Amino acid sequence: MKKIGFIGAYDKTDLIIYISKLLVENGLKILIVDSTTLQKTRYTVPCITPSKYYITTYEDIDIAIGFETIQEIRNYTQMPELDYDMILLDVDNREAFENLEMHTSDKNYFVTAFDNYSLKKGLEIIGKDDEKKLMTKILFSRHMDKSEDEYLNFLSFYYSVKWSKEKIYFPFEVGDNSVIIENQRSARISFKELSQEYKDGILEIISQIAPEIRLNDVKKMLKNI
Repeated sequence: MKKIGFIGAYDKTDLIIYISKLLVENGLKILIVDSTTLQKTRYTVPCITPSKYYITTYEDIDIAIGFETIQEIRNYTQMPELDYDMILLDVDNREAFENLEMHTSDKNYFVTAFDNYSLKKGLEIIGKDDEKKLMTKILFSRHMDKSEDEYLNFLSFYYSVKWSKEKIYFPFEVGDNSVIIENQRSARISFKELSQEYKDGILEIISQIAPEIRLNDVKKMLKNI
């Protein structure tokens, strides 16, 4: 079972759900763990009987909400070992970062835009431990220029992070947000109206976390879902 972290103060919930949708369409069993402070999935993912903590299924994706540790999920499901191919963790606070043991992840992504809150709050989640953690940048940017990346490198100098050479860019806004909101209102996932840049970013992430999946198959799904 792979464990993939999505870390940062920037809102990444929908991105994680969209990635998961394509993974389950390719036969993987996926669990999303929403450990964010606001627990956005409580409000954007349909659930008949929400409670303090629960697991719901949406578009064949299992989503765990309100749990502080993986062990709590094991106890809830009564599974000593969780029966998933991959767990995707949505983390936006230091406590969750530690409780979910993000240093043990198979891969960690740092997701951010370039406003100071997203950058500085996101780096606070990583902290200043002795051991540096390898992370891949997912950057939501309007201009996608070198100076923004250099500014992030400058801010992160004293934090416990080592950046991988890979970087994934998403457009800050070319209508994608409107598509995502419409999908939320319709309680469905559709990729057709998303920008090609957004789709390309999703494809790149899938190629990194699930290299066994044929990207040509995923590209066909992007056209049909």
